[in-house]
Amino acid sequence: MEGGKKSKKIVCFGGGTAVPQAVIAGLKKHPVRITSVTSMLESGGSTGQLRKDFNILPAGDISRHLVALSEAPKWKKELFYLRFGKEKFPGGHIGHRFGTVFISLAEYVNKDFEKALKIAEDFLEIKKHKALPISLTKTHLQAELENKAIIKGEDEIDVPKQHNPRFKIKKVFLKPMVKAYPPVLEKIQKADLLIIGPGDLYSSVIPCLLPTGIKGAIKKTNAKKVLIVNSMNKFGETNNFSVLDFTKEVEKYMGCPFDFVLYNTGVPDPKRIKDYKKENPLILNLVNINENLDEKKFIGRNFLIKSGPIIYDKNKIIKILLEL
Repeated sequence: MEGGKKSKKIVCFGGGTAVPQAVIAGLKKHPVRITSVTSMLESGGSTGQLRKDFNILPAGDISRHLVALSEAPKWKKELFYLRFGKEKFPGGHIGHRFGTVFISLAEYVNKDFEKALKIAEDFLEIKKHKALPISLTKTHLQAELENKAIIKGEDEIDVPKQHNPRFKIKKVFLKPMVKAYPPVLEKIQKADLLIIGPGDLYSSVIPCLLPTGIKGAIKKTNAKKVLIVNSMNKFGETNNFSVLDFTKEVEKYMGCPFDFVLYNTGVPDPKRIKDYKKENPLILNLVNINENLDEKKFIGRNFLIKSGPIIYDKNKIIKILLEL
């Protein structure tokens, strides 16, 4: 109980970049209890290397969620993001991130990811919130393209290197199929609000819905379901997607409709878009806004920060979420 009111229980699904920045960082300032869920499917970069070397679960995304939920002093959070070493990885990263190594080695030494997570929670002084893996079973993400080609690995779907990203993704799936982590199902059942996205559609967002049990739990829960649509499309994942394309695709994997869909109406100036695309070469265009969207379900606002990178302003997002 906070301020005489019962804390709302909120479950957030997504990857390690957009959800912590746009959703978690703003939400945790309010009287809510957050459970943030990540897919545990990373296969590239430093995280992928640690996964291969130590036969452990990939901890890159969940480490970022933990930092976003942390009440620890600034130095601990900065330490978790610190990169060290000179090893070069695809995508331009050099060295390992301390937070990923910390959780990875804690799992390796204890032979138990749950223990590693508890160690990280204690270090980062996370008191009332939770960051949870969607599953504790090791698996890989695969995608079937419209030309029938099968793409193996989250990393290849995220950053196309060996396949033609002009072909549309027909479906994504896990191989092998795994069961959802029971505490996640429990949190979904008790939630007041489920928030899905923003984030890369096929490599971050939808993978959180794939393990056995998630679809059924989301269909049964009384929680309001909210989708936060990306502001821009990404080459190889959402070529020329619209707000409705995003919505229908996630609803297909979720097995039920959203109560609300938040989408961006802000249009940055051309130079800002050009600068952002220079830093992020896979970014294409602004997500197309369909005509005659149902205003009871679809809520459009300028959610962007005022200048710089084309990312969401957490205060604008949270204002709408709290109203819902």
